[in-house]
Amino acid sequence: MNRVSADGVIDVAAERRRTLGAALSHHFNSAGAALPSSDVLAAVVDHLRLEELLGGYEAAALVKDATEAAYSACAALVGAQPEEIALFDSASTALRVLLDAVRPAPGTRLVAARSTYVSHALHLMTLVRERGSELVVVPTDDARRVDLGALTDVLADGRPSIVTVAHVPTSSGLDEPVADIGRIARAAGATYLLDATQTVGHLRVDVDEIGCDALVTTGRKFLRGPRGTAFAYIRRSFAERLLPTAPDVRGSRWSSGDDWEVLPGARRFETWEASVAARLGLGRAVTEVLERGIDATAAFLCGLAGTVRARLAEVPGIVPADPADARSGIVTFTVDGVPAADVVRRLAERNVRVVAVPAAHGQWDLGDRGIASVVRASVHVYNDHGDVDALVRAVAEVAKEGVR
Repeated sequence: MNRVSADGVIDVAAERRRTLGAALSHHFNSAGAALPSSDVLAAVVDHLRLEELLGGYEAAALVKDATEAAYSACAALVGAQPEEIALFDSASTALRVLLDAVRPAPGTRLVAARSTYVSHALHLMTLVRERGSELVVVPTDDARRVDLGALTDVLADGRPSIVTVAHVPTSSGLDEPVADIGRIARAAGATYLLDATQTVGHLRVDVDEIGCDALVTTGRKFLRGPRGTAFAYIRRSFAERLLPTAPDVRGSRWSSGDDWEVLPGARRFETWEASVAARLGLGRAVTEVLERGIDATAAFLCGLAGTVRARLAEVPGIVPADPADARSGIVTFTVDGVPAADVVRRLAERNVRVVAVPAAHGQWDLGDRGIASVVRASVHVYNDHGDVDALVRAVAEVAKEGVR
């Protein structure tokens, strides 16, 4: 099904018709959990009904081809091969499983961007505390992106290092120079793990261009898939060097009384138990992105977010929190004198859905900037200019009212 016009423009009206929730509120929370399409919902519900009739194992056997197609769709979206894809319940789980499988030895240097999300930051700090790893948070440039010169200097001594970066953070609309980071990491012989939870389905992502050893992303955000779904890309040569710390029957074979073999490819990191219905929904969601076209999607999201960013900047009392050259579909800001959580609540009263991101979710970014919390609005292909008008009008009203 073609989801763009002949000139490559997103058909927003058609996307709204496919998205029941788009008519019920002005939804600007795609970076948290986007609204799914009716076809994604049908993929999930239809399989649950099949399980109701046949049982879980029997239903899974009938849809094996469709489940396998989900791996192919995920691979196509990021420029990988299906055997380099593993499915998970969340990106945080995937990143934890992969980092643990590296088994960082004492003294291994963990090199992290300030854009790192709380869950991964906590894991990194745990490795420092319990395994004797060293943590280096890379300085940023004037736009708060990774300072490439500083990263080069950090890695110059050739010590074993693991570089971890969030492509677009939870706390702002900036985009990290991930391909440049990849070139620096490769030159230094460092392992490169990319958190792309805010970019797959949102911006063009090609793992070969980026040069990462592994990439993780979630289903519920810009992919518009079900909650409880995620996938990881694990470069074939990288996967072959890693063994899961907790082998599972899904990815390993118990070969004798005291020995086992892991399966080839990325699926060695999966577990047997998973929601087949949710995975089918993820496959449908990824297929919709492919049908729509990621370049057209990225152009639309970045363009619409740019409009939101510019219009909010004109509202008295609004302080933008993104870099001036932000190139993403995420917009962050604060309202003078009004806590972000209060802004979110008052916008919800006006049927506008956004979210507050506290410093506790990004201490190396928001905490470092001395910002307690930001309001985050994130667009998707079902948002139209009526939604933007409603958002700007509601924010202006809250800013004018002030604390109440």
